[in-house]
Amino acid sequence: MQPEQNRRMGLAATIALVVGESIALGIFLTPAAMAKSLGSPLLLAAIWCGMGAIALCGALCYSELAVRYPQAGGEYVYLRHGYGNRIAFLYGWMSAAVLDPGLAAALAVGAAPYVQALLPVSAAIVAWIPAIILLTLAVINYTGTRLSGRIMAGANLLKVAVLFALVAWAFVSGHASTTNLLPLAHRRVGSEAIFPAIAGATMNAFFSFGGWWEAGKIAGEVRNPKRNLPLAFTGGVVLVTAVYLLVSFAFLSVVPVERIVSNTAFVAQFGEALFGAAGSRVLSACVLLSVFGGLAALTMAVPRVYYAMARDGQFFAVFGKLHARFETPANAVLLHTVLALIVLSFGAFDRILAYIIFSAICFLALSVASLFRFPQPAGEWWFPAAPIFFIFGCTVIDLMILMHDPLPALLGLAVVLCGGPVRRLFFSKSTASSPAIAETTLS
Repeated sequence: MQPEQNRRMGLAATIALVVGESIALGIFLTPAAMAKSLGSPLLLAAIWCGMGAIALCGALCYSELAVRYPQAGGEYVYLRHGYGNRIAFLYGWMSAAVLDPGLAAALAVGAAPYVQALLPVSAAIVAWIPAIILLTLAVINYTGTRLSGRIMAGANLLKVAVLFALVAWAFVSGHASTTNLLPLAHRRVGSEAIFPAIAGATMNAFFSFGGWWEAGKIAGEVRNPKRNLPLAFTGGVVLVTAVYLLVSFAFLSVVPVERIVSNTAFVAQFGEALFGAAGSRVLSACVLLSVFGGLAALTMAVPRVYYAMARDGQFFAVFGKLHARFETPANAVLLHTVLALIVLSFGAFDRILAYIIFSAICFLALSVASLFRFPQPAGEWWFPAAPIFFIFGCTVIDLMILMHDPLPALLGLAVVLCGGPVRRLFFSKSTASSPAIAETTLS
């Protein structure tokens, strides 16, 4: 028998994973869209705080789940213990088939224009930049958890430092004015009707926070998981909430709500206001750092789901092997990268993500609800209030998605349900019902 994966990730790297997954391209886009539709700085702060409260409740629940099952796989493991192999497989199918490769492709493509803004590259080379980014991260994650963890942690901790520096510079340089925020509660001319504005802002806020749960997927490689995982989940969510609040108010202090034209134009407006003619290049570098950190965290976390499924006999066995030298789930890393490159070639990943996000929220709520199915309940001060509040929040967000545009949500649900026939065709003979203990290695 081979030993389990080495626990090489410390607290800083685990917090960086939580923060890195949440703060990516959206930090430079969603505050502008939310502010323009809401029309009120106070309403914007309320949405961020409300979403932060929901995410914090989810983080408390996930920390309990991760401590109970400190192994690779995250939601897949929690769902398998709570509901059995079938539901867990459907989650893994959703992740592998659309969500994870689609998100990776979308982030990589989102980074390409900012590379072009910084470097004098031709349009032909720009077309290859997303693939180059994905392949580079694949090589890093293939060759070792310690290396990938350090790069991921460094990029994401630097990203947070840069964002705080932007906020500080906005006020120290005198470009920000708190009068642009006043009156706090007054809704500006041109804002949307109140209910559609709140619904749209809530969905944007959820998408911006999305990813804090990914730390559970690498729980098998975290040192002292009983201490570090709860600190990473809760500390990461609190840090993300603080970043979004500070950055949003810094943005609006420099560029008032009335002057916001569009998401993309807002980045240029903010950069030009702070740094003059060099503003677009400075902000492009910030965006690239933010996207790279998010992609690094994603590429590290998601292959652990395929790896955990394969170990349980719920996926092809080749993806449940560790590399003999690097001790990484190398085949699972390659699978994730190949799928992301395939989605990249389709070019329609934005619509694919729209189809699947409804189901992703359902699985988040189901994972947290599994706490009520275990023989031994959580003995924490926040139980059962936190899981109830989180499940309620997820339900409200899903209802908003259905009211806003039901067709993509229903199509996404259909994609998930297609995993049932796939499982019966390829994995119906599996009898695995408990976590695999032994590890196999690549020859």
